[in-house]
Amino acid sequence: MDFKEIKMSKLLYIKANAKADGESRTFRISDSFIKAYKEKYPADEVVELDLYEAGLGFLPKGKINELREAVQQNDRNHPILKFAYEFAEADKYVIAEPIWNLGLPAILKAYIDYVAVGGITFTYTEKGPVGLCHNKKAVNIITRGGDYSSESMETLEMADRYLRNIFGFMGITDFETIATDRLDVITEDTDKLMEGAIQKAEEAALAF
Repeated sequence: MDFKEIKMSKLLYIKANAKADGESRTFRISDSFIKAYKEKYPADEVVELDLYEAGLGFLPKGKINELREAVQQNDRNHPILKFAYEFAEADKYVIAEPIWNLGLPAILKAYIDYVAVGGITFTYTEKGPVGLCHNKKAVNIITRGGDYSSESMETLEMADRYLRNIFGFMGITDFETIATDRLDVITEDTDKLMEGAIQKAEEAALAF
């Protein structure tokens, strides 16, 4: 009997919300996605990275040259570059965040500065920058108080749009968005919106 080798994937679950445990509507949706994913793909490795629990800070001043040298030395234990290597080694990404002031939580942007590193997740060529994270895919789970999918508001949305572009810059073009809008509109039934979002997330996880 021939047995086909089953390729296990590594999923990196990136969480960015300052709310206390149990208070985040974003994480209610994303945790439901992860639970459904684990049930569908029990052999896959899921690594959870809560950026606040990791104590992620901004890139320290005056350390850029040190980082470049550490990349050349392939220093995977470097306190900053370890995040870029972890990112590059993943096959799939789930990002979970609320929109803040039309954009990302600052800690998530700081994380992007940690992982978008020349020589690890992208490189420069004579034709310009080229992403190194090929054949990977991502889903961004985002909650928004207003309706940023509407024609009058979509141009103001700079959170999901930024992530889609920076992931593409690193070579990840298979990028899906699960957005839940109007959660702060007082006339909306937020319980119903959340119920629909969780169902959508669970269904998306089965094909991820």
